[in-house]
Amino acid sequence: MSGGIVTEPAVSSADPAARLTKAQRAAIIASYLGWTLDAFDFFLMVFLIKAIAETFHSDIKHVSEALFFTLAARPVGALLFGWAAERWGRRPVLMLVIVLFSLLSAASGMARSLGELLAIRALFGCAMGGEWGVGASLVMESIPARLRGRVSGLLQSGYPSGYLLASLAFYLFFDSIGWRGMFFLGLAPALLVLVIRWQVSESPSFLAGKAAKPSPVDNSWRNPAALRAIAAHWRLAAYLVALMAAFNFLSHGTQDLYPTFLQKQHQLNTHTTGMIAAIMNVGAIIGALIIGSLSERIGRRRAIILAAALVLPVLPLWAFSGGVLALGLGAFLMQAAVQGAWSVVPAHLNELSPPAIRAMFPGFVYQLGNLIASRNAVLQAGIAQAHHDDLGLALGVVTGLAALALICLSAFGPEKRGLKLD
Repeated sequence: MSGGIVTEPAVSSADPAARLTKAQRAAIIASYLGWTLDAFDFFLMVFLIKAIAETFHSDIKHVSEALFFTLAARPVGALLFGWAAERWGRRPVLMLVIVLFSLLSAASGMARSLGELLAIRALFGCAMGGEWGVGASLVMESIPARLRGRVSGLLQSGYPSGYLLASLAFYLFFDSIGWRGMFFLGLAPALLVLVIRWQVSESPSFLAGKAAKPSPVDNSWRNPAALRAIAAHWRLAAYLVALMAAFNFLSHGTQDLYPTFLQKQHQLNTHTTGMIAAIMNVGAIIGALIIGSLSERIGRRRAIILAAALVLPVLPLWAFSGGVLALGLGAFLMQAAVQGAWSVVPAHLNELSPPAIRAMFPGFVYQLGNLIASRNAVLQAGIAQAHHDDLGLALGVVTGLAALALICLSAFGPEKRGLKLD
């Protein structure tokens, strides 16, 4: 799985960010906002589990199945929309998935039963699964290699940015509009399509490939060339799926049931829960930007290991402390470490991806790893139920094991920092 590093030709020591073109800046902004708003629509759900359970006369464990269905459907979207992006381009497919996940978020607010809600959230997950891979490939193929670590951190910070927006929306609107109204806020991301339509250019790598000759992936939807390409790189794919499973257990293990942990175990009200969630996502954004930039100096794997190692000493404060101040500090530090590790992922996966399937491969292995971790919320809810509803214990056990797994997998994996993305 290892490979040599191919770097771009030497350039002046001036900051390459200052020489980005308008098209490159637009691609970065659009992809960051796409992931931010995608995460906003997803994380609305984690604040609403308790209220939805009360509406449908269910319990936390059964409603948390909605998170499972969303996460489990994401590999399907990554494969289908990634395949479409290889055939028709990154830009039009990115616009399509943003419209789809926005409409499906609003549809969630019209669910008449828990079964309907679960089905809608599965379809939402399919659209969500297409956004990350397509957006990340569009950006990474458009910018200089020296900026990849910094932009990777910015791109991945869109995830906690979306969580932050969801926490603020919960804080401001939930008591007045209820859980159904909250889902209708998810229509807002569709407006981003207008920005992409008029400001964002297609990936230069995709255009160059089209101009050179038709890709075998493009021949027909009946041609399984893309799947054969994944099979040809099965060792790399298997490693990255395992790596992304550890990543997703770490992130979802610290995020999905955390608002429920604050509401149920610590009896915090809407405003305090929203405030702590906002604090933790500020930490996540700071961690993503710092570690992402640092990865250009120390490498992708060392950056992941450093951030994952920081999770362990923070764990007792985050999961087992009491009082709003201690909970807020623990949340801030935990998400700074978790999203610091995640900040490397967009650059790392695109650099390791086979060039011919770069729009599909990073998102597909990411979402397959996500599939393995997709029952995390149900798992944690089950652990809590078996231990007198102790959600802190459930969150702590899963998070600690995930951090250790991520450290071990990163220590022995490949890296191609600075690879030229042709």
